[in-house]
Amino acid sequence: MVGFENLVQVPPMRKTPVGGYDCPEGVDIRGRYDAEFAAILTRDALQFVASLQRQFASHITYAMDCRNDAKLRYNRGALPAFDPATKPLRDADWLCAPPPPAIADRRVEITGPVERKMVINALNSGAKVFMADFEDALAPNWENLMRGHINLRDAVRGTISYHDKARNRVYKLNEQTAKLFVRPRGWHLPEAHVLIDGRPAAACLVDFGLYFFHNWSAFRRNQGHGFGPFFYLPKMEHSREARIWNNVFTAAEKMAGIENGSIRATVLIETLPAVFQMDEILYELRDHSVGLNCGRWDYIFSYVKTFQAHPDRLLPDRVLVGMGQHFMRSYSDLLIRTCHRRGVHAMGGMAAQIPIRDDPKANEAALELVRKDKLREVLAGHDGTWAAHPGLIPAIAEVFDAHMGGGPNQIQSAKREDAAGVQAEDLLQTPRGVRSMEGLRLNTRVGIQYVAAWLTGTGSVPLYNLMEDAATAEISRVQNWQWLKYGVELDGDGLGVRVTAELFGRVVEEEMERIEREVGKERFNKGMYREACKIFARQCTAPTLDDFLTLDAYNHIVVHHPLASSRL
Repeated sequence: MVGFENLVQVPPMRKTPVGGYDCPEGVDIRGRYDAEFAAILTRDALQFVASLQRQFASHITYAMDCRNDAKLRYNRGALPAFDPATKPLRDADWLCAPPPPAIADRRVEITGPVERKMVINALNSGAKVFMADFEDALAPNWENLMRGHINLRDAVRGTISYHDKARNRVYKLNEQTAKLFVRPRGWHLPEAHVLIDGRPAAACLVDFGLYFFHNWSAFRRNQGHGFGPFFYLPKMEHSREARIWNNVFTAAEKMAGIENGSIRATVLIETLPAVFQMDEILYELRDHSVGLNCGRWDYIFSYVKTFQAHPDRLLPDRVLVGMGQHFMRSYSDLLIRTCHRRGVHAMGGMAAQIPIRDDPKANEAALELVRKDKLREVLAGHDGTWAAHPGLIPAIAEVFDAHMGGGPNQIQSAKREDAAGVQAEDLLQTPRGVRSMEGLRLNTRVGIQYVAAWLTGTGSVPLYNLMEDAATAEISRVQNWQWLKYGVELDGDGLGVRVTAELFGRVVEEEMERIEREVGKERFNKGMYREACKIFARQCTAPTLDDFLTLDAYNHIVVHHPLASSRL
């Protein structure tokens, strides 16, 4: 069985003195004590998190065991498929609860980490929704997590501000702001700083539990118009995982004394197995759902991970794996049809471009790529889409405004019955394209720089005019691993060489030299590029593919303070 205690190194329990965090029985906090953090880690809040952990830990462990069983089947040659046992559910006519009025219109959403200035700028950005991220855009060290909860508490109450001393500027919320969604971490991740009954807590329950406990009442009053809070749910592979979330939501609503269906969530369809479970996932969350989202970058990562033992399903250069590929277009079309058939939002994917301030021509070219991508989404029937940077929002909003037909969404107007014919073969079709030395180099350069930033506390990193987060770094890692494992021929630039350990080692050395030139010697020496290089290269050359890049790297950012808890 896969338990969180097997994923992180936990120091032995020690007797703690009076002082520090006031913890209920069975709860220990191993993160640094701070009086501000103590306002989040109250005894009652920790008791709520502990109650969720004790109620659902065994369900999470079973779900993770099922994931491993599925991985073994795929590695033996099986393919993901629609479950014949749930065909009656897929064929039946049923609806999810209608979207709350406060979030009927979600045409442009912005995402980013729970950093204070980012939270203010995103809420003020003009987007309809801000997804505050504890997951792929955040390096989950203790300081980031706790300050993130402080920031969201202040944002929900409307009191958040930030003084940028370097610019002598104070940031505050506008009168009109985006609606706030929060993305907790995935089921697979532990929170090593919070021990419950001697074991690391499920990170998602810590993120959800602390946020919900402190904010449900103010959120419903200030943001949700009687509904909420609102969430995004990541990395699911099966409807049994959605059932756990539904039960967590129901337990939280009972604790707060609010109506069933108050909490609402959008599920990211960002794993290949999950695309075959979309109806089932919506059904499990039917009282709490506000749709599905095309998490396209993690979806590409999941394609490689699912088919890691299938040498006939090798990806081309990652820049060629876009929504024009048949398997990606089929996934988007089926998601829209499924969501609208069930009465909920079908959200489009991330525009990862960022403004290029020092090159107007290149900036306009980047914006044109964004416009084309968003035009494809809105014409396909998506109800909204994601942006990684506030500078993209006006261009995206203009495209959606021009083609939404005047309504808040396209749930009723874009049924996409033509997508009823999407078959498993469409969703699994191998992407076409070439593999090149430049693709190998870009993967390596991006992967090392992302891990270096993550180790120093930054989870969302601008690199080469794109916003990279854990999802895009994962594509770099697993593609390198796949090419190395099968010794693929680099046929895209006329070199015709095969990827070997020797070639990869040379590429790593040369790309490290390039990174040092690009960032400067002083920054390179002060950063964690060498440590990141070791982690990234080790994962690319491992005989067995690690499930997630951040699981291995997590132990490098955990700092235990065993005297932080107290019993009063």
